[in-house]
Amino acid sequence: MNVGIVGATGYGGNELNRLLTKHPKIEKCILYTSSEEGKAYRDSYPHLTEISHESLASLDGKRIEEEVETLFLASPPGAAAELLPKINRNKVKIIDLSGDLRLKDSSLYEQWYKRQPADQEIVDQAVYGLAELNKQEIKYATILSNPGCFPTASILGLAPVAAQSLIEESSVIIDAKTGVSGAGRKPGAAVNYSEINENLKIYKVNGHQHIPEIEQALNLLNKNISTVTFQTHLVPMTRGIMATIYVDLKEEMSSEQLLDCYQSFYRDSYFVRVRPLGEFPSTKEVYGSNYCDMGLAYDERTGRATIVSVIDNLMKGAAGQAVQNFNIMNGYEETLGLELAPLFP
Repeated sequence: MNVGIVGATGYGGNELNRLLTKHPKIEKCILYTSSEEGKAYRDSYPHLTEISHESLASLDGKRIEEEVETLFLASPPGAAAELLPKINRNKVKIIDLSGDLRLKDSSLYEQWYKRQPADQEIVDQAVYGLAELNKQEIKYATILSNPGCFPTASILGLAPVAAQSLIEESSVIIDAKTGVSGAGRKPGAAVNYSEINENLKIYKVNGHQHIPEIEQALNLLNKNISTVTFQTHLVPMTRGIMATIYVDLKEEMSSEQLLDCYQSFYRDSYFVRVRPLGEFPSTKEVYGSNYCDMGLAYDERTGRATIVSVIDNLMKGAAGQAVQNFNIMNGYEETLGLELAPLFP
């Protein structure tokens, strides 16, 4: 089939293009733009010289309907809300990475994203694309909302103990750190080399837009979880997210029991790798892959569990997960085009 990408000149879009152009079920990947029609794609990414011969195509709803069967929106928040009403969604499947369709409550979207929400009809139709928790709905989705990078690491890290009501629901603390590619390609003071190098920054304290997304997903697993403490930090590396999660357990359990809980929960999840006791993953160990790796420990002294969850923010946190969902939506093997070993070192 033919597929299209809106926002291919961003980091997530470029990663999508890298995966989709080598996908065995895709004949052509068309790159759409709202302002740079005709520009050679390699002008944005010179590393693709003599590899990519694509030029950016005009972003027009009717043209998209005629040219592609699935459209990936790798654009900033607001783009999906504006574009989707112009496309016949009976003809084109949508996989949205922008965040516009993740929150079912439009008032929450306005509060946290500070912009007008998408049409409620479209939001209601969108399926949340965390395959490890929602695969059956994804199979039949025509509009899919790809999860955010921080929520992917955080929700996967908490799902087993949340779903089985093993935790004190008000005790969830998520301390998350990300590389600078999560801020996108647009230059700014926050990601200026001289400011981020040899530095560690906390940002959006108690105000990150991914907070309600995490709470919404956890509440579906456990109705008693309504709020979490979630803080984000910027670290001087290019890619990767580490979410270090702290939760109080309702009853004493051994680290072995905790490990068994996670291994059982994720036994059929190819892209989640639960490490042996005493071993904790680093971001480099999932770099360039679609894996989410986890390490676990229970502290008998405090009655608290520590869960460490790592992903590559551009892969499992964005493009890789989008391709995983694309595979499920089209009846392909979930791992097709994604069986990539992490890049190391």
